Amino acid sequence: MNVVEGTIRRIDGFQQRHLVPSFVFGVIKKFGDDNAGNLTVQITYTMFVTVFPLLLLLVTILGIVLAGNPSDRARVLHSALGQFPIIGQQLGHNIHAIKRSSAFGLVFGIVGLVYGSTGLAQAGLYSMEQIWNIPAAVRPNYFTRMIRAGIFLVVLAVGLVVTTALAGFGTFGKHNFWLGALGELLAVIVNVALYFAAFRTLTPRQVATRSLIPGVIIGGVVWTILQAAGGYVVGHDLKGASALYGLFGLVLGLVAWIYLGAEITLYAAEINTVLHHRLWPRGLVQPPLTDADQRSLAFQVTENQRRPEQEVITRFRGRPMIQDEYRERGYEGDDAAPGIERRVPANSDEQQTDS
Repeated sequence: MNVVEGTIRRIDGFQQRHLVPSFVFGVIKKFGDDNAGNLTVQITYTMFVTVFPLLLLLVTILGIVLAGNPSDRARVLHSALGQFPIIGQQLGHNIHAIKRSSAFGLVFGIVGLVYGSTGLAQAGLYSMEQIWNIPAAVRPNYFTRMIRAGIFLVVLAVGLVVTTALAGFGTFGKHNFWLGALGELLAVIVNVALYFAAFRTLTPRQVATRSLIPGVIIGGVVWTILQAAGGYVVGHDLKGASALYGLFGLVLGLVAWIYLGAEITLYAAEINTVLHHRLWPRGLVQPPLTDADQRSLAFQVTENQRRPEQEVITRFRGRPMIQDEYRERGYEGDDAAPGIERRVPANSDEQQTDS
């Protein structure tokens, strides 16, 4: 064994012995196992397609309802664009110009929003199914997915209204510390509630609601911090910079912001699965495979179960062990031990293990 591999195995042994690094690595490993980077790209694309019709519809409705009060209209729009702190001002300038045609803006906005949000919901449903490794035989059918997509559209609309109102309240906090602190606390509560509604809508029914709570709280808190940090950067370091790079910077900034939000959301979902199935400690180097490694690999295989009559079984040679035990054995496995079979029943996402 060379020096590099020996060093990596010692690092691996350290992280497996300690809870925090082993859990963090378990989440990162699960993210990679699920090919969640591609899932993030898919969600980013569908969210990007949804944002512009959503803002167009908002601008059109404001133009109709608040036609005689341009100051209130600008205030509400500014609050909504606060969800995109880096490029929100530039977004407003680009969408503002087409609000004159109310009929066109209304129709195009509704059609585009329904199309985009439906695609976003489908991408979210598929991502949650992959992250929870739900067998294909028990995944929701087309009609169930469309119903959930409709519910998700309602969640999206309510979320926009609530966060816009909250952002309007937050403007008063710029001049008062306690109002600002109260605004951020309310933002955390609202974002956690929105994460809960989105996770429960998009996650298959096989997953209990209580299993979603840790990721919901973490996702809502992290997203609030990210929004507050983005607003601070804009207010102190990027004043006037949003118009500097024009449309090119607008598109890149919007895509980057959406991608970051999607990645936070999927990592929050991965935290739920790792906690629920206790998928840590994982190994940096194989062999050996830890118990969490074997169970995670078995979960990935069961996604290919196509029919309820089908039973998917994964067999591993030897018993699982951690890196320290493997080193003590002189880097030799335990092939003499009985093999382990892991299987998933057709009507459950829980695994059975037979030795």
